[in-house]
Amino acid sequence: MPAVRLAAISAEPLSLDAHLAAVDDASAGAVTTFVGRVRDHDPDAATRVVALEYSAHPDAEAALRRIAEAAAGDTGAIVAVSHRVGRLGVGDAAVVIAVASAHRAVAFEVCRAVIETIKTELPVWKRQIEADGTSTWLGLGG
Repeated sequence: MPAVRLAAISAEPLSLDAHLAAVDDASAGAVTTFVGRVRDHDPDAATRVVALEYSAHPDAEAALRRIAEAAAGDTGAIVAVSHRVGRLGVGDAAVVIAVASAHRAVAFEVCRAVIETIKTELPVWKRQIEADGTSTWLGLGG
C-alpha cells in the first residue's frame, strides 16, 4: 500500500472525513489531522479579511504528492493531503491533512512536516481580499 493515498489540488470543498477514510488502516494506532482554514484577519491587513483566492501551478498536484512522500519517508506513515484553489470564504478549509501511523509521535511529526513544507515549497499563490476591497498577492504556500 502506498504511503500517500491522496494528494490533490481541488476546486471543490475539502472533506476531513474523506481524508480520514483514505488513511484508515488496521496497522495505525494514531491518526493526526490538520485543517487550515481561512481566517477573518491578517496582521498585515488594514481591514477584515473576507476571502482568499488560491491559484496553483499546473504541476502543483505532483509537487504536493512529492511533499507528502518525502514527509512520510520510511516511517510507515500513511498520508492524505489536499489543497483548495479558487475563492474561499472565511471558515472554508484551504488545506486538509490526515496522517496515520503505528505511533502518535510519527503521526504528529509527519503531519507537521507536510504543512510546513507546503508553506515553503508548494507552487500555490493566494490573493487576500479585505473588507475595503483591497487585495494583496502572497507567494508560495497556503
